[in-house]
Amino acid sequence: MTRERSRLLRAAAVGAVLATAGAGGELGAQSGGYTPAHYYRLVGVGDVAVAPNGAYVAFTVTTVVELENRRHREVWLQPLAGGRPSGDPFRVTAVNQESSGPRWSPDGSLLAFSSSRGDDPNPIWFIRMDRPAGEAFHIEGVDAPPVWSPDGSQIAFVKAPDDDGEEEASAGREGWIAPDAVSRTMDAERFDGRVITSIRYKRDGRLSFQPHYLTQDKRQILVVDAAGGTPRQITRLAFNAGEPVWSEDGRLILFTGDEREDDELDTENTGDIWAVDPRGGAVRRLTSNPGSESAPTVSPDGRSLAFLSTPARGEQTDLLVAELGPDGNFRGEPRNLTSAWDLRPGAPHWTADGSFVLFSAGIEGDSHLFRAADGQPVEQVTRGERRLSSFSFSANGDVMAFTATDAVTPAELYLGSPDGSTEQKVTGFNDDWLSQVTLMPAEELVWSSNDGTEVQGWVVKPVGFTEGGSYPMILKIHGGPHSAYGNTFFPTFHVLSAAGFFVLYTNPRGSSGYGHDFQYATRGEWGIVDREDYLSGVDAALSAYPQIDPGRLGVSGGSYGGFMTNWLTATEPERFHAAVTSRSIANWESWWGTSDAQGLTEYEFFGTPWEERDLYRRLSPISYVENVVAPTLIIHSENDYRTPIGDGEQWFVSLRKLGVPVELVRYPRSSHGLSRTGEPWLLVDRLERIRSWFVHYLIDQRPRSTP
Repeated sequence: MTRERSRLLRAAAVGAVLATAGAGGELGAQSGGYTPAHYYRLVGVGDVAVAPNGAYVAFTVTTVVELENRRHREVWLQPLAGGRPSGDPFRVTAVNQESSGPRWSPDGSLLAFSSSRGDDPNPIWFIRMDRPAGEAFHIEGVDAPPVWSPDGSQIAFVKAPDDDGEEEASAGREGWIAPDAVSRTMDAERFDGRVITSIRYKRDGRLSFQPHYLTQDKRQILVVDAAGGTPRQITRLAFNAGEPVWSEDGRLILFTGDEREDDELDTENTGDIWAVDPRGGAVRRLTSNPGSESAPTVSPDGRSLAFLSTPARGEQTDLLVAELGPDGNFRGEPRNLTSAWDLRPGAPHWTADGSFVLFSAGIEGDSHLFRAADGQPVEQVTRGERRLSSFSFSANGDVMAFTATDAVTPAELYLGSPDGSTEQKVTGFNDDWLSQVTLMPAEELVWSSNDGTEVQGWVVKPVGFTEGGSYPMILKIHGGPHSAYGNTFFPTFHVLSAAGFFVLYTNPRGSSGYGHDFQYATRGEWGIVDREDYLSGVDAALSAYPQIDPGRLGVSGGSYGGFMTNWLTATEPERFHAAVTSRSIANWESWWGTSDAQGLTEYEFFGTPWEERDLYRRLSPISYVENVVAPTLIIHSENDYRTPIGDGEQWFVSLRKLGVPVELVRYPRSSHGLSRTGEPWLLVDRLERIRSWFVHYLIDQRPRSTP
């Protein structure tokens, strides 16, 4: 492919941008800054998969089709020669079809991907890579993502045996009436409601309610010859099988599963690693409770199994290695490779020679590759103020590919040496439009909280910043609470920067990437411990940047960040002069009873609402709502089942009754992930509403400045 053709494909992929919306006011959107409409030009890169023979890197490219209010996904290939790019990347799947999730056969001769096409019930397609590419085709019997045996002769996959597709099943009424229901109806044909006996009847990210779990088949492991045929079901479990991997000799398939997954009152970690002969037979449990084990991977020599283990909720996750006997059972106790390491490892991957186990992990505001081995301290392989993800390696370990993003750059594809000594940027899907936009870099800010705890944050200056200017500032608060901000591309921050705001974003106690004790320092004290970190961070920003006007401070966050936004405006009413709270919590008791994630507060609050009634109420912003004076924009998705909209409604009604300026924006067809994966039109609308609300109350109508 010529460079010009590649350039034209990239231009077609990103599409056209809407006209820039003006910010209005004295410090409105600066010329050349990032506007909400720029989101339509943002291109995502992910699902990285290096061919085992090192000939290609496959990856998924996601663009926004603005006029159709949807995202479009394609699988692309980057040819390699000697571990370096050879020519330009090119699209390998049909431009008029949605495609993602590339996977390689062991010899690199086949590329599999997922693509639902028309009325075809089979979403798994294959392309031949050992000859001139032809049309994509099916392999008979393979209708779920394939996992090849090491010799390439067999394919395993996980699927509910009689699954006709989730969308088709959800469109009917199967499972609407719980099979264990006691109440009866006069006319089953007329009744179109639901009878619910399971608390798992809703799940965030699914717009419709879920059928009762007793009416759904469990996902089982099936095996078929690589040439195709009738698949053989080799498990018949009362729970879902997942994460299948082959032993090196092909005599075993190891997988994960939780035999207590249907016990809704189970509060323990009970997931295990299991093994089964691909020819069928008894299923064997390799690990034992308490604790949950996941992400199994077999060493190149077939003698060891690496996996992750979390003893209980809130406890440290570690990387373990167990010796495998000839029968596939563990020989002796597993060894802990990260016992002296305080961060959380990601899914493991063996180096080609089996001397190290590689994994990614968050570290402060970054995410990097690490490696571990018996008797050696954990080593960080990659470095820099950025976040790396989707690592993939060739079979001989000579080629490593990954995606990288930082505060001013969306994720792109990179190649590098597995020891981290060299790397090269491969794609530039976002380069053209980024060259036309002014983005202010994130500047690290570190301070000590009231008890001496060191806290890390970042400050983004306004576009057009001058030393003699005076600017408002927005404090942005992340969700979780055990997630983290850092060196990655956040459109919201750049929208606010372009509108004339300083943006402060921080990782207070409770954030991940700073060690286990730091992450769980807020247990039982949500809004108490981390409030001090946020307020001292605001003070540190005011000290470091005298251009920030302390009389024009805003606060904004989503999910747990929405809770903290409500909490800070209720408990520090004189500090913040405008707020935007998204998918927030106002009342922990009502949240507990309506969310799909009760276990979070049951652990963090040391019990249920009736066991810790005072704590639930004491830490609820609604208990102090009468103190709020900051004009507040409330953003909530109508199908958010993680933080249901009822809490947003409580906050809205309360502020309206109190006479506080307030608006509630309800987004239809949207779940908790609206700001990340929602419909493009709604997502962009959300960005503009946040921008315009803060511009109105902190720029157009300046609050009285604090001396």
